[in-house]
Amino acid sequence: MASSLRLLILVYVGVLSYPDVSGISIETDNNNVKAEEFKEAILSCKYKFSKGMSLRIEWKKIQSQGVSFVYYNSEFTETSVSVLPKGDLRGRAEMLNTGIRIRNVTRRDSGTYRCEISAKSEEGQHLGEATITLTVLVAPTTPVCEVPSSAMTGMVVQMSCKETESSPPSEYQWYKNGVALLEKTGTGSARAANITYTMNRKSGTLLFNTVTKNDTGEYFCEASNGIGLSQKCSVKRMQVDDLNVSGIIMAVLFVALVMVLCGLGVFYAQKKGYFAKKSSSQKKMNYQSTSEKDFKHTKSFVI
Repeated sequence: MASSLRLLILVYVGVLSYPDVSGISIETDNNNVKAEEFKEAILSCKYKFSKGMSLRIEWKKIQSQGVSFVYYNSEFTETSVSVLPKGDLRGRAEMLNTGIRIRNVTRRDSGTYRCEISAKSEEGQHLGEATITLTVLVAPTTPVCEVPSSAMTGMVVQMSCKETESSPPSEYQWYKNGVALLEKTGTGSARAANITYTMNRKSGTLLFNTVTKNDTGEYFCEASNGIGLSQKCSVKRMQVDDLNVSGIIMAVLFVALVMVLCGLGVFYAQKKGYFAKKSSSQKKMNYQSTSEKDFKHTKSFVI
């Protein structure tokens, strides 16, 4: 009985200590907003409750590093309350009632935003919030293509095409001599064309497991993601030549023949004693030179 009475007293004190908090009906026209870069985005936030209440509106941006104020104390702020970098919406954003219009959006504006509305009335404190995700769509930039200038038949050749600025990520299409290459699906026209390569539209690679002379040509790649204009890399030529087996054999035989002839020449010179004669002559010259020096020294001593 005593414990029950103590619990009732604690509940009563709690009710006196904290104001009555009830929810506000808040909704948004679109909780997943998408806008192209350098265009306009609208983050809507609408509320419903009785008149005669004092409103307080705040907008915040939620990121992995923390939460920063976007709209606070009736103005857009450049100074982040948390450890996040300063925002740059001041001068580009304006309030639409309780929503926000952002002009000239950039990829840095992408993220999750939260609209928070609080209101005071005789009944107590009323709170409500809505979360909106803004995704800024970015057109592709010029991709970087890697195409070998030459290759030998039968080799494995891989071409690559990549750009990293677009959002959503680009897909890639390869062209040979101005004609779009087919994607290998194993059915329909792709099978009929007897494709000898594999094109990956997601990664941008073009793989030849065994390249042939028919693969010689001018190649380029195009990146697109449905935003803005597609972008192409410069045209690069790949020349495929047959491996000259007979030429290689002839070169090996020629080198072997030269080595054999050189060996025979050395053997013949040794047999004839050319190296021995040269050595004897050198020793004789050295002896004569030494004798002359000794004679001069002796003569000088006698005098």
